[in-house]
Amino acid sequence: MVVDDDPDILVAARLALRGLFAGVTTCTTPEEARRVVEEVSPDIVLLDANFARGATDAVEGLALLDDLLRADPALPVVMITAHAGIHVAVEAMKRGAADFVAKPWSNDRLIAAVRTAAALGASRRATPGATPPPLPVGDSGLIGGSPGMARVHALIARAAPTEANVLILGENGTGKELVARALHRQSRRAERPMVTIDLGAIAPELIDSELFGHVKGAFTDARADRTGRIEAADGGTLFLDEIGNLPLHLQPKLLTALEQRRVTPVGSNRAVPVDIRVIAATNLAPADLRDPRQFRQDLLFRLNTVEIELPPLRERREDVAPLIDHYLALNAERYGRPRPTLAPGTAEALAAADWPGNVRALRHAAERAVILGGEAPLTAADFGIVAAPAPAFDPGAVVSDTVDLNLDRVERRLVEAALRKHGYNISAAAAELGLSRAALYRRMEKHGL
Repeated sequence: MVVDDDPDILVAARLALRGLFAGVTTCTTPEEARRVVEEVSPDIVLLDANFARGATDAVEGLALLDDLLRADPALPVVMITAHAGIHVAVEAMKRGAADFVAKPWSNDRLIAAVRTAAALGASRRATPGATPPPLPVGDSGLIGGSPGMARVHALIARAAPTEANVLILGENGTGKELVARALHRQSRRAERPMVTIDLGAIAPELIDSELFGHVKGAFTDARADRTGRIEAADGGTLFLDEIGNLPLHLQPKLLTALEQRRVTPVGSNRAVPVDIRVIAATNLAPADLRDPRQFRQDLLFRLNTVEIELPPLRERREDVAPLIDHYLALNAERYGRPRPTLAPGTAEALAAADWPGNVRALRHAAERAVILGGEAPLTAADFGIVAAPAPAFDPGAVVSDTVDLNLDRVERRLVEAALRKHGYNISAAAAELGLSRAALYRRMEKHGL
């Protein structure tokens, strides 16, 4: 059940989640939600923090949270907050919320949070008060039986029940957040929240405040105290995504916080004790990560008690077929289409492709094939895989009929070329293209890379 007063949010949530559940019910007011929740008994509730026009204090949302959990303590509730509402999220989790997502959300983040919360709710109802059992291999969302993935599953099973910090390595799109969520789900902290911060999506000058929080008046626009993500994860797991983007001058501060288990908000002289387990992820190559000019080695040693390296798809081609089968079935159900079949030779062509965007690119390709494919069996072209790419455009050459002038396809090839040239180092590829990291991420998302 999704509870929000914004009809656009309700539509977006319904579209994103309809492939995961038998039905998605929506409500626009707390009063309606109180009535409907008794009628439908939802597996999970996605709850907005504010309803009254202009409200930012989350009074209505927190009151409804209290009512829902009072009626059903096992019901998992995920709060929807604004990006600036981390203090609301912290308060919600103190009151029993399973997790939170910030507006505007990414569908990947929303789906991951809802999957984890729903599994938590099922576990609570099966054995109230007990620690959730480990997930079966397939339930982690990490599909594949290749030797590389077998090693990943084994490392998750061994590391998850411990308090060891874990560093996840892998190219973009390999599923690093899925590994992080599997580690949290199978840990002793599974009943507590997993708080995520994507250091690659935050302006460098804001990272200090996002991680450590700030007090009122600490800097311009600091109009109120704000809880940082580290403190928000107290008792649970802190997932530091794209840790390689943490500026060098902040790395000693993070190291001190992890060693002393205390965090000092910006502008404060009072340290706050925290109890967290840290899972970090990066797409940096191991050689770059071990370069002290890019990353402090003492912080690296604190983070990588256990290292899990996710292999790219081109190194586990035997996993392409089950992944394609999974995402075709998922999207066929999501869009109400018959499950498509593959034309002869398509499976081989898909397995032979390089998939520079890895599983993320494959997932988008499968969704596109379900949406645009007709009744005939799907070919490699339906997935955006062509036998020979069209000639690249040379602005100094005479334009002929064979030159592909489609801007979208030209942009995709340039982005792919820059990523390959720099070994999928986002910062280097962005610089080569004359883009910011955020702009490159948007183009990668646009083209399914």
